[in-house]
Amino acid sequence: MTQLDRSLIAELPPFQGLEPAALDHVLGEARSLRVAKDAAIFEQEEEAKNFFLLLDGHVRVVKTTPDGQQVIVRYISCGELLGIAQALGLKAYPASAIAAVDCVVLAWPGRLWSDFSTRYPSFGADTYRTVGARLQEAHTRVVEMSTEQVEQRVAHGLLRLANQTGKKTQEGVLIDFPISRQDIAEMTGTTLHTVSRLLSAWEADGLVRSGRQKVTVVEPHRLFLLAGGRARKG
Repeated sequence: MTQLDRSLIAELPPFQGLEPAALDHVLGEARSLRVAKDAAIFEQEEEAKNFFLLLDGHVRVVKTTPDGQQVIVRYISCGELLGIAQALGLKAYPASAIAAVDCVVLAWPGRLWSDFSTRYPSFGADTYRTVGARLQEAHTRVVEMSTEQVEQRVAHGLLRLANQTGKKTQEGVLIDFPISRQDIAEMTGTTLHTVSRLLSAWEADGLVRSGRQKVTVVEPHRLFLLAGGRARKG
C-alpha cells in the first residue's frame, strides 16, 4: 500500500509534536479504510482487534442494553480516536461505532496501542485525556438522565452536538452532519414523539430550525437557559 502522507495526522492531538520519522512509523502501521454511511466500523462485544482514528466524517457510538434498547452514547468527530478498548483494559468493544456519514478511518492492530503509548508519551497522554473526557461526559449524562426533565435533556443534547460539530451559518449554528429526530431521542433517553413535539415547539418559538436530518440552533443562549431549567421566553 502507498505510504500515507504524514500531514494527515501531524496536527491532530494524538500525534502533535511527533518527529517526521515517528509520524512515518505510525502511518506505516496503519490501514486506511472507507466506511459507508450506516455501516459499522466495529460492533459491541466484538473482539477489540484494532483501534482507529477518524480522518473524515462523523461516527455515532451506540450501546445496546440487555433488553435490546439502543442508546447513542456520543458522536465522534474528525481527528478523534475510537475503539480504544485497550486503554480501558478491555478485550471487547463496549459499544458499536456506526458511520453517520461516509467516513475515512485509519486502523491499527490493537497490540500497537501499548507500543505507541510507550514509544510516544504524547500519544499515550492524549489517549488517557480522551478516555477521561469521555468518562466525564458519560457521568454528566447520567446525572442529566436521573435529575432533569426531558425538555432539559434534549436541550443539553442539542447544545452538546452544536458545541462539538457546530458550523456557523446565517441562520445560527448548524449541527454539521445528518441527524434524525430518532437519533436525538436515542441520545437523550426519550421517544421520537417527544422529540418531535419539542422541536416543533422550539421552532415555533425561534430557538431552532429543523429539516430532514438537519438541526440548526438559532438562539444558543436561550436554549442554554432552557437546558438549565429557566424560562424559555424573555
